[in-house]
Amino acid sequence: MNPEDFRQYGHQLIDLIADYRQSVAERPVMAQVEPGYLKAALPAEAPQQGEPFEAILADVDKLLMPGLSHWQHPNFYGYFPSNGTLSSVLGDFLSTGLGVLGLSWQSSPALSELEETTLDWLRQLLGLSAQWSGVIQDTASTSTLVALICARERATDYALVRGGLQAQDKPLVVYVSAHAHSSVDKAALLAGFGRENIRLIPTDERFAMRPEALQAAIEQDLAAGNQPCAVVATTGTTATTALDPLAAIGAITQAHQLWLHVDSAMAGSAMILPECRWMWDGIELADSVVVNAHKWLGVAFDCSIYYVRDPQHLIRVMSTNPSYLQSAVDGEVKNLRDWGIPLGRRFRALKLWFMLRSEGVQALQQRLRRDLDNARWLAEQIEAAPQWQVLAPVQLQTLCIRHCPEGLQGEALDAHTRAWADRLNGSGDAYVTPATLDGRWMVRVSVGALPTERAHVEQLWAKLQAVVTG
Repeated sequence: MNPEDFRQYGHQLIDLIADYRQSVAERPVMAQVEPGYLKAALPAEAPQQGEPFEAILADVDKLLMPGLSHWQHPNFYGYFPSNGTLSSVLGDFLSTGLGVLGLSWQSSPALSELEETTLDWLRQLLGLSAQWSGVIQDTASTSTLVALICARERATDYALVRGGLQAQDKPLVVYVSAHAHSSVDKAALLAGFGRENIRLIPTDERFAMRPEALQAAIEQDLAAGNQPCAVVATTGTTATTALDPLAAIGAITQAHQLWLHVDSAMAGSAMILPECRWMWDGIELADSVVVNAHKWLGVAFDCSIYYVRDPQHLIRVMSTNPSYLQSAVDGEVKNLRDWGIPLGRRFRALKLWFMLRSEGVQALQQRLRRDLDNARWLAEQIEAAPQWQVLAPVQLQTLCIRHCPEGLQGEALDAHTRAWADRLNGSGDAYVTPATLDGRWMVRVSVGALPTERAHVEQLWAKLQAVVTG
């Protein structure tokens, strides 16, 4: 494909995306296909000769679209908002089209400096002090892994340059909420802590970590000869968007000199609203925090922001300096290869820059406030309705709900919950996520897709009342 072909088909592709966004509400929210449908429709081998691009675009519509669950649909209430504002989509398109890589500052100076600048803009919007420095990772899973590796190295005085964890006399221990995201466990395993050294801290009636239980667990490990290393607290847990008490947890981690990482992947976006920053009370006691700008905030996936208070420690742990990447300006610039696991990086900051400039802070705040209002409205309707329950505090935009017909309990109630959720999702009218809470099934309703307005939430409430009757 030459540049003129690219120009022609690029226009068609932009039209396809624009048409998709305009008409996505007409499609079933959840894909209505069976496993293996696409593999059966595709040839077993790659084509030997190039095909017309028109044929490829035709197959996008014919083969791929039926197999998509539409995260940008106004009736998408599953998982979490993964918004891709069209301004950020254009930034991502430009990043790919330019094809530059950030191996060092010198390899693409604008890439490094735009990332540094836009993340400082976002730091200010989130209400973080100037002591924080940021870098874009791909996902919160990677950000948490980086945090726990940094915690490990601080606790062991940089054992990675000696014998590593195998040379440590005492097992290192990580403490997490019982409601922490599964990626936290995965990061602890990949960082070498071992499953036996992950402590699940009990939670209170609001599903938040209990500081006194954390203190007790740390003291128990110290008495057993183990070495407490890190605590991962969560602002906005996956199941219920519970808020761990950061100030109390931070006081404990400082007293014991433990690393405190805050997983604020989804809820961190709410901190652009001054009225929500009470949720982050104590954040300045943390060592690192992750905010996924590619979730509720609206940047096209992937754009996970990892902020640290001690960037020199991060650089010491992650740095690599082969001769072919060295330059005369290394002492004056930020080489982002030393801020994470991969050597190279895409020009991810473009999509954040495009979105912040095109949308503006006020519009972003207005959209998040809309979603919070819609979630509160739905909670009020459910709480007032017979046989319906809201199971956790609605502090953000996620509701945990259950329909409880008289006489149903235990496994029978679980079967009822999963059945009506499956009926709703299978209808294509809306998408919700069944999950367990305290060992029993419930349904999560996550409000926050870009086009979701009050009318859509009102329609969802009507559908919920209808679908539970079978």
